Amino acid sequence: MSFDDPIDRFGTHSVKWDMMETLYDVPKGQGLAMWVADMEFRPPACVQKALTDMTDHGVYGYYGDDRAYLDAICWWMRERHGWEVEREAIFTTHGLVNGTALCVDAFTAPGDGVVLLTPVYHAFARVIAAAGRTVVSCPLAQVDGLYAMDFDAWDAQMTGSEKMLILCSPHNPGGRVWTAEELRGVAGFCRRHDLILVSDEIHHDLVFPGHKHIPMPVAAPDIADRLVMMTASTKTFNIAGSHTGNVIIPDPGLRERFGARLAALGISPNSFGLRMAEAAYSPEGAEWVDRLMAYLNENRRMFDETVNAIPGLRSMPMEATYLAWVDFAGTGMPAEEIITRVEKQGGIATNYGPSFGPGGETFLRFNIAMPRAMIEDACARLTDVFADLQ
Repeated sequence: MSFDDPIDRFGTHSVKWDMMETLYDVPKGQGLAMWVADMEFRPPACVQKALTDMTDHGVYGYYGDDRAYLDAICWWMRERHGWEVEREAIFTTHGLVNGTALCVDAFTAPGDGVVLLTPVYHAFARVIAAAGRTVVSCPLAQVDGLYAMDFDAWDAQMTGSEKMLILCSPHNPGGRVWTAEELRGVAGFCRRHDLILVSDEIHHDLVFPGHKHIPMPVAAPDIADRLVMMTASTKTFNIAGSHTGNVIIPDPGLRERFGARLAALGISPNSFGLRMAEAAYSPEGAEWVDRLMAYLNENRRMFDETVNAIPGLRSMPMEATYLAWVDFAGTGMPAEEIITRVEKQGGIATNYGPSFGPGGETFLRFNIAMPRAMIEDACARLTDVFADLQ
């Protein structure tokens, strides 16, 4: 396959494309969907083959004997991330939003505070509030144009009602790859304030050259007694519709509590997602990811070069993910005018910065995981709608 191949997703029940006109009033024939975080690429052939084998067989019964699936996860984490995972530590959820909600349910009580380092992935706050818990926003600092931890400020915020911290590593939407020192700082913060640490590492495979993701248990092994890891093949291989994620818990006591909630809620995974994940976590899948990241790196270069050439716009340097976080504060324009230009005049659907919490007010998030021609189109549109600034 070629990442340059265009794929028409209209009429496929795609949230990203089929809901764009309804939600953004961007006409089907004119719009460019750069909002939902899935890619415009087919997954590797090994994943497609796993599904074809299932449909060729034609019987879709209950899934059993998950040893090969669990072994594939363990292999991937060891080979790609230097992280040894025990089979017994792995739980499968219906994606990581579901995994987040289950963690909140299992390890906190109504009224408890859950700490978020904002701005951050918007679904976290949504499930926390829906569960009757309190979102505690700890704003990230900006140092040399990048997000940074601010532990002194956050220490001063804590009241003792907080029971959990959810970390996004690598960071969405800012694209930071946290250093080992920063990760140890988060671990220390959680220990000081007696917090369960939920580390969402769904973007851990999508790291650009010159940067290296470090799993939390590798950076801070001493935090294992209060650590919950969340990973998934879905973001890496563009199979989000399988709704399959992994919650990996090193500590037996936390493991027992989480397993009890899954049992009480009757949650079990679907066989399609398990087969896709097992196929993806393979040498063929690894080769595909390496090619993907080389392609995305050029998309990143082109997009950032264009955005940063427009006076008043700044794309935060992207160390990981495929999500560009663009600050429009330098234009001095109100948010309504920015959205009018990008969305109504440019026909580009993006995620609005305020949905990511405090600190996101002047930003828009752009998904650059698309064929190069679409990136060129997006760049031309942005240049055109802000031509008066140049």
